[in-house]
Amino acid sequence: MQKEILDKIMKPKSIAVVGASTKEHTIGSDIMKRLQEYKFTGKIYPVNPKGGIIEGLQAYTSVNEIPGEVDLAIIVVNAKFVLQTIDQCHEKGIKGLCIITAGFKETGAEGAELEKQLAQKVKDYGMRCVGPNCLGVVNTLPSVSMDGCFAESLPERGHIGFVSQSGALGGGILNILKDLNLGFAQFISIGNQADVNAETALEYWEDDEDVQQMLLYMESIQNPANFRKLATRISKKKPILALKAGRSAAGASAASSHTGSLAGADKAANALLAQSGVIREYSLKNLFSTAKVFANCPIPKGNRVAIITNSGGPGIMATDAVCEYGMEMAKISDETKATLRSFLPSAASVKNPIDMIASAPIEHYKQTLQTVIADENVDMIMVIYLPFLGLKDIDVAKAVMEIKEQYPQKPVIGVFMTKSEFFTALSDMNVNMPFFMYAEEAAEGFMRLDQQRKWINRPEGKIPAYSVDRAKAESIMKASLMEGRAQLTTLESIDLLNAYGIRACKYGLAKNEAEVVELGNSIGYPVVMKMTSKTTSHKTDVGGVRVNIQSEEQLRAEYKDLIQKLTEKGLIDGLEGVIIQEMVKGNREMVCGIATDPQYGPMMMFGLGGVFIETMKDVTFRIAPLTDVDADEMIKSVKAYGLLKGARGTTPAKMEQIQETLLRLSQLVHDYPFIDELDINPLLISEKTGEGIAVDGRIKVRLEEAKKALNVECAACV
Repeated sequence: MQKEILDKIMKPKSIAVVGASTKEHTIGSDIMKRLQEYKFTGKIYPVNPKGGIIEGLQAYTSVNEIPGEVDLAIIVVNAKFVLQTIDQCHEKGIKGLCIITAGFKETGAEGAELEKQLAQKVKDYGMRCVGPNCLGVVNTLPSVSMDGCFAESLPERGHIGFVSQSGALGGGILNILKDLNLGFAQFISIGNQADVNAETALEYWEDDEDVQQMLLYMESIQNPANFRKLATRISKKKPILALKAGRSAAGASAASSHTGSLAGADKAANALLAQSGVIREYSLKNLFSTAKVFANCPIPKGNRVAIITNSGGPGIMATDAVCEYGMEMAKISDETKATLRSFLPSAASVKNPIDMIASAPIEHYKQTLQTVIADENVDMIMVIYLPFLGLKDIDVAKAVMEIKEQYPQKPVIGVFMTKSEFFTALSDMNVNMPFFMYAEEAAEGFMRLDQQRKWINRPEGKIPAYSVDRAKAESIMKASLMEGRAQLTTLESIDLLNAYGIRACKYGLAKNEAEVVELGNSIGYPVVMKMTSKTTSHKTDVGGVRVNIQSEEQLRAEYKDLIQKLTEKGLIDGLEGVIIQEMVKGNREMVCGIATDPQYGPMMMFGLGGVFIETMKDVTFRIAPLTDVDADEMIKSVKAYGLLKGARGTTPAKMEQIQETLLRLSQLVHDYPFIDELDINPLLISEKTGEGIAVDGRIKVRLEEAKKALNVECAACV
């Protein structure tokens, strides 16, 4: 990562502004003004071909003329001069660059080529570069005090590290920090990410004590595997909040498998962020609401919430919100109740929610909070205020914050249902707890704190390695590739799953009526008959699946009917044969599979299957490779988990065996990354044993990639 060089960008002792200008309302002028207005602690060297005096400082005609050492060059010259400017910076020994100039890959092919050259120069010269096409960089640490961007407002001091891929959005946010009652430690507008990106910033801030939480605005994740590795580690130390834009599922409709059609770029991003411990928000409002909670609250020891209110109705609504967000209402101890009764009026309720009634004076707010915060059964506290009897909201807030300062060990959130002027007044104060207008916002804040608590305590997880028959698996795939087929037949798919130790129904392939009958009699009735074809993948669409066949006579009749129907539809030529399978009894049909996202790679899916998969969409995704913890979370996160546990007297599913099925699939796609799509639908839960049994399977590979990986010459392709 070269932290020392990044220090020259984020903690410079001297800055050259290349493209500094005396012309008002230009970036070169604004950057100079911001550096001086924010009282940058180091030296500032304006660089302009005309020289002269700029903002009271001697300007130099090139960076090479600057007499002293320079840590950072903020470049705002025209795009066509950027490369030669980088050369000059190299000659001067400058290692840190912030290229604000636009006109690179965002403009098209010519700009992309220019950016490619820029990135290569930076790499060859051993530099680090923020941008191009960015807003700039900020560090509010008093020993640095650098505002190296051209946002309208000066930065507010705080302890958030913020990365924005959008310069304009970052600038807008910097402009409203005061209203948000938030401050930043450092801000990086990464722009086109020719070098420094979100991952660079995360790693750079990992051990920076001034940065206590990290916020990301991202439109893309350049290296998902590296992001996952870094974020998984860093999010155990500090909260990482992300607003990931671009939630379109464009392209998913082109997929042929259920897993593929239900997947999409946003589901892949969502899975990646979840596996990395990153808290994803879907709006700027929620992003900064959550940031405000983390900025003012410690991580709780549990999820038990106490509510203190001066009105019954809001207390009840707050209770609903707490429960709906997955928190528990704390059981107030008898000792705490006795203390509360000693000073609250008889009409007050000391149960949770604690209703002090409308006449509660400021002293009751202080005493009640002080009493409840000491209760060991309470992990988090919501304090609700409604204006009654002339009590001033700001006075109540000050009183509550006074108690919070004395007892900082537990999160306290204020819900003040009052005028907007109250929140404006807060923006001019040093607050030590978050305040919201509505209880639902506070409950969501508690949920995010609890989410971080659970992530910190979450086991790291292991990626097991199972003993499998790779030779058999490769021979199956090679047979398909030799014929130029990307889509494996049903039989090949089931054989491949078997090679990887995935429990499938007892089965066999029959190519004529005699073989059909022989298999049916040997497996034992009832059986299922499925066609397997090299040209037709969705069997149910053509009547290719016959279930609950009870006898030899019925089996013969079903086989003859299938052959007749396929002949009539002109599909008989692709028929490979029929698979005769044991019929597993069970009503719980799950699905698991693999879909490949072009950016994020293989995604694992698990959820409710059968005929419900496309309509209910009760499925969850994770990026491969899976850990045992990932697989366990996948199973428990779907709504159908209640069915698996054994609803209404049904046999509980063997969770460990289902988890192993997912892990074996993850190993399969790791061993053969050219697998594009895979479905096991249904994964039927046996009513007899509780096992998850693969009743059907479909596998598709990326043909050219697979042929190259397995060194196969396609006879049918010549």
